[in-house]
Amino acid sequence: MSSHKTTAPDASPRDGGGSERNLIRAALRTCRGAFIGIGLFSCIINILMLTGPLFMMQVYDRVLTSSSLPTLAALLALVTLLYFFFSLFELLRSRVLIRVGRRLDEELSPSVFKAVLALPLRQGQKGESTAPIRDLDNLRQFLSSQGPLAIFDMPWIPLYLGVIFLFHPFLGFIATAGAALLLLLAVMSEAVNRKPLRQAASLANRRNAVAASCRRNSEAVHAMGMSAQLGNIWGGINDRYLQLQGKASDRASVLSAATRSIRLLMQSVILAAGAWLAVMQEVSPGTIIAGSIIMSRALAPIELAVAHWRGFIAARQSANRLKTTLSGPPPTTRTDLPRPRKSLDLTSVTVVPPGSSKTAIERIGFSLQAGEGLGIIGPSASGKSSLARCMVGVWPSIMGKICLDGAALDQWDPLKLGRYIGYLPQAVDLFDGTIAENIARFDPARNAEDVIEAARLAGIHDMVLKLPEGYDTSIGDAGSILSAGQRQRVGLARALYGLPFLVVLDEPNANLDAEGELALTDAISTMLKKGSIVIVVAHRPSAIAAVDHLLVLKDGRQQAFGRKEEVLAQANSPHKPPKIRNATAKTSASKGALNIAAEPA
Repeated sequence: MSSHKTTAPDASPRDGGGSERNLIRAALRTCRGAFIGIGLFSCIINILMLTGPLFMMQVYDRVLTSSSLPTLAALLALVTLLYFFFSLFELLRSRVLIRVGRRLDEELSPSVFKAVLALPLRQGQKGESTAPIRDLDNLRQFLSSQGPLAIFDMPWIPLYLGVIFLFHPFLGFIATAGAALLLLLAVMSEAVNRKPLRQAASLANRRNAVAASCRRNSEAVHAMGMSAQLGNIWGGINDRYLQLQGKASDRASVLSAATRSIRLLMQSVILAAGAWLAVMQEVSPGTIIAGSIIMSRALAPIELAVAHWRGFIAARQSANRLKTTLSGPPPTTRTDLPRPRKSLDLTSVTVVPPGSSKTAIERIGFSLQAGEGLGIIGPSASGKSSLARCMVGVWPSIMGKICLDGAALDQWDPLKLGRYIGYLPQAVDLFDGTIAENIARFDPARNAEDVIEAARLAGIHDMVLKLPEGYDTSIGDAGSILSAGQRQRVGLARALYGLPFLVVLDEPNANLDAEGELALTDAISTMLKKGSIVIVVAHRPSAIAAVDHLLVLKDGRQQAFGRKEEVLAQANSPHKPPKIRNATAKTSASKGALNIAAEPA
């Protein structure tokens, strides 16, 4: 066995060495140098913002009193140079901030995509699985906007207030009062908008989920005249969403207008106060204009923060949701295991579907050896598909163990394990791409011979050659150019690609005609001869023609397991007792007999 170590592909830095990862904090940490640069640019920009007021003071107090045009020209040249540097640093700061948002997206997007794939497996089909992508977009867009600049500029408010205090303490107290009032409005904006925006975000998820569900079932909706009813449901959710959004927007606009009005009013107040002090000959005339401009600059970050408060709240909510979605124990390092070749063992396997509290299957146990096939039969809702999902690692078991060659599934690297498993679910979904890409599971290093071999096993090679571009035919979104039966057979070829050791087929003949069912039986027989273990979930007897073992399920419990002819003979026996206990099913496994306690049929 190889001793090479491999790390799960979504490995990311740990947060402070804790037991769980905070990928957002780790991603932001990679941008620390950029944030320091933005802070330095903000320092220079805020100092350069004093250029205008000081220029005004010099013009009023020096140029006008001395009537010196050379002095005016020199001051104007200096101001021009300073404003050039001001615009340069403003541009640099904005560009760096945009790149911070992009860097954050690049750091998090692989983990976010994995979360999108994993959410339905962890939570079932509840909610909207693409929400993490939208949350990442919200976070990136906020970081690339003007909103964060208010955060970097706010620490410099005391600088401006201190300069105004140097002009005159009375002017400083007026400016401080104005700043405190605007800060109070900013806090109010947070308090009054937090709840409606959170509720609106929840309704937006529900609205999108309903729309996506209707889109997936558009044919049934149209055929059975359900559009009006579903439109009413969607419209009701949308109306409540718009009401909450409107309420938040109204409150935000009121506070934004109040903030802007107060800032303009404070400029007039400080002008009036400066004029009064100038009349009293306590300040110079230039101080009046300079104080008003500095006052405006001191209050600008607060006004900017209020204007972008909704974006800040949305970004914070998105960050919290992403933190929850992406949190979890750090990825473990797994030893590469060799390709399984011997056995599949299930021991007391119990499964609860994601998002549910009800047990789907309970204490299932059996063993199969290489080259053996198993048919799983039973009434609807007996747990057949749940067991299939569990055996391929889609759903975890809450109790018991599933082992390949003695190694539990969680000992395998998921990507490596996927090479050894072929899975055909009930609902066959193909991807936008070519026939060859879909069969080869979009492996960029695919071998054409392996693709064709899988197609031959599934009996679709001749069918594919009749398509316009053969294996290079693009099948469109979800395989839209193919019939349901063709999609199922391409899905079968995908399951057989690379001759996997464990092949699990869930209702593989649901959409097949007689020719397709014959090809399916041949494919199962061929895979068994090649040493694979093939498990078929079936309602129609033709699907289990090639297997040699049967497992009977009812209400999630194992009723019988053994050689197919023995189980069928027992089920069809007119002298079958009402209860079967401790039925012994012999397999070709080296372990010998399996004792199975069955519930009433």
